[in-house]
Amino acid sequence: MEQVNEVLANIPSPCFVLEEAKLRRNLQIFERVQRDAPVKVLLALKGFALFHSFPMIRESLYGASASSLWEAQLASEFFGGALCVYSPAYRDEDLPELLASASHLTFNSLSQWERSLKFPRNASIGIRINPLFSPVKTALYNPCVPGSRLGVLPEQLGDRLPDGIEGFLSHNLCESDSFALEKTLLNIEEHYGHLLPQLKWLNLGGGHLMTHETYDVDHAISVLKAFHEKYPNLQLMLEPGSAIAWQTGFLLSSVLDLIPMPNMTHVMLDVSFTAHMPDCLEMPYQPEITGASVLPEGQTGYRLGGASCLAGDFLGDYQFDRPLEVGDRLLFQDMMHYTMVKTTMFNGVTHPSIGCLKQDGSFELWRTFGYEDYRSRMG
Repeated sequence: MEQVNEVLANIPSPCFVLEEAKLRRNLQIFERVQRDAPVKVLLALKGFALFHSFPMIRESLYGASASSLWEAQLASEFFGGALCVYSPAYRDEDLPELLASASHLTFNSLSQWERSLKFPRNASIGIRINPLFSPVKTALYNPCVPGSRLGVLPEQLGDRLPDGIEGFLSHNLCESDSFALEKTLLNIEEHYGHLLPQLKWLNLGGGHLMTHETYDVDHAISVLKAFHEKYPNLQLMLEPGSAIAWQTGFLLSSVLDLIPMPNMTHVMLDVSFTAHMPDCLEMPYQPEITGASVLPEGQTGYRLGGASCLAGDFLGDYQFDRPLEVGDRLLFQDMMHYTMVKTTMFNGVTHPSIGCLKQDGSFELWRTFGYEDYRSRMG
């Protein structure tokens, strides 16, 4: 983090900071996957929608995927390329624009697809399927739990697809490896294989953590190639959310107060976990902090607290390389994916700015937030 330390003083606190060099490193992996495997990669806006970075990303990817009209409009305005849209349920008033602007549009149920037939369309139409397998342990993120509302089951499709259905979407992974991808394809073959020759495309959704240091990219490429050899009629697609922005930036915050207690010291920050890092409480997980480590059980250290009045707005306990002082700056690592897209302005806590640490070491401030941003959300 030497490069970051040199410019840290010029970054306002709090601030989300994208690191350009790390994003380009990730994109190179997806360039390789698209070059060596018969697959197209899309940016999933539900995981990363920082449109200031889109000019860089669209040089490498096939297009974007959207989960709503607003995300689709953002992709059309700033990204270009293919636009794949899926929502668990569409509003009738949104469908005409989505069907006209999307290259691919997926329905969650046959009943909503049937109701959509009254609208003209340019998009290639797909149905989401449930592959009846997911390695995800946290139920909140597992779309294949028993009784899931997400995706059509094999028995609901029969032996012949309705005219007009050209693709399948399967989304069942979350930060998963290449062997989960392999198992997913085996399950799709087992339950839907008789229908695959009738299709033009298969979207394998997100959750493919190809940019993680332990991910076996070679294995994933071989799995995708072998599957395509069996079903050459299918255009394969992936739409990673977290993998593209994985480990590409941090959230900078400052220590506002220190409150000593008998067995710990509360650290009061200028950020909120519930408002700015909700996955830390929902998942839950403890992010890596530069210069710190998770506190071993039974030892005395620091408990990090957010700036909101929510009693549970605090994170687990840490130990630091040196004693903390008021005014110190903390860097929460890996805060690009599924973080900025989930932030709120709860309590009117100052919302983090957004900026970019450029490849040449300079910092560029992209966005600041003020009272007008807070007020405008209420009317």
